[in-house]
Amino acid sequence: MQTNFSLAQLADAGVAESEKILRNCVHCGFCTATCPTYITLGNELDSPRGRIYLIKDMLENDRPADEKVTKHIDRCLSCLSCMTTCPSGVHYMHLVDHARVHIEKTYKRPIINRLTRNMLTKVLPYRGRFTAATKLSKLGKPFASVFDAVGPLKPIAAMLRLAPSKVSGDTKHTTAGTFTAENTKVGRVALLTGCAQPALDAGINKATIELLNRVGVEVVLPQGEACCGSLVHHMGKEHQAHDAAKHMVDVWTREIENGGLDAIVITTSGCGTTIKDYGYMLRNDADYAEKAAKVSALAKDVSEYLTTLELPKTDAPASLTVAYHAACSLQHGQKIKTAPKDLLKGAGFSVKEAPESHLCCGSAGTYNILQPEIAGTLRDRKVANIESTKPDVIAAGNIGCLTQIASGTGIPVVHTVKLLNWAHGGDMPEELQGHAQLQAAE
Repeated sequence: MQTNFSLAQLADAGVAESEKILRNCVHCGFCTATCPTYITLGNELDSPRGRIYLIKDMLENDRPADEKVTKHIDRCLSCLSCMTTCPSGVHYMHLVDHARVHIEKTYKRPIINRLTRNMLTKVLPYRGRFTAATKLSKLGKPFASVFDAVGPLKPIAAMLRLAPSKVSGDTKHTTAGTFTAENTKVGRVALLTGCAQPALDAGINKATIELLNRVGVEVVLPQGEACCGSLVHHMGKEHQAHDAAKHMVDVWTREIENGGLDAIVITTSGCGTTIKDYGYMLRNDADYAEKAAKVSALAKDVSEYLTTLELPKTDAPASLTVAYHAACSLQHGQKIKTAPKDLLKGAGFSVKEAPESHLCCGSAGTYNILQPEIAGTLRDRKVANIESTKPDVIAAGNIGCLTQIASGTGIPVVHTVKLLNWAHGGDMPEELQGHAQLQAAE
């Protein structure tokens, strides 16, 4: 793609990087075939190619974002399916992230939208606030349909509907501490606890720690851990995202210096994609560029790390059919496609992948709150595809996907690591307890 940026514009590091990305695009349109919003809405401007034209025009003309550009960029899930499809290597993720920062700086959103987004950035990244808000949501659930009837308040209705009826409290597996390896120690890792995940499902941390300890890996939950910055990063809140990234770089650097780390293990793939990009995010920060790059190099999805270990031999706990849902941030963002399925198969499960597995479920961080109608359509499509495989259990490696899919099906939805822990000597996941056929198999 030909570009016409001035030298003054290219002096800005973000614009210069975006210009390189734009030049790689050859207008082929392959991305439209795998873009969830284009498939759903049929609008060229809701495809990666269409958004690229909008972003190019906005940046090249040094123009503030307007309502049209904002609407179509907001509709982007950042599922990154387009990056898997693109034959030219267009790094759409960095381009759309830069566009969101530009929108945040130059466009004043309608007041309700602005207040909703600000509320999300001040609640979701903070575990205590998120836990409190989730508990309080019980009071608001009966009024969800009222909020739904007022267009700008639909995100409030979506939040209330997505809020779980049960909230996990802090446990020893979600607070700072060290968990020693059983038998011979073969490694030491830091585990990201996260912000929303411990409140939604503290059992994910527990299963991960127990499984890693069982195979000889010491696990540390570092003191001072906070949000990785992923949620605010994808909302264009650049300073807040970079501050969060720097904080976590400092936290993990202390662990690297004090006891050494073989990996930083991440059980929420959306966070993992961002942490693996810290080196890029902080590339222009003289104080953090090198440290951030080291952290990114150590970051591993839990399935990625488990493939480097010798897991104990096991008989399958049950002849269960598991439908594996590939989170977009894992398959497209991190290019991890086979590891989770291979691990489940190795544990004795019968693994099936649903049709259209490349398409997003509609979760995408805050997307199912801010764009509830599109998200709902994508969820229903995803659930129908998964249910067509007639599984006993649905497995995924991202808390957002687990919550989104569970809101549309009665089939148990479980984090992949909880199934693996069960298969390799741990407890049956609580989501499966009470299901007669699974209890009988156990």
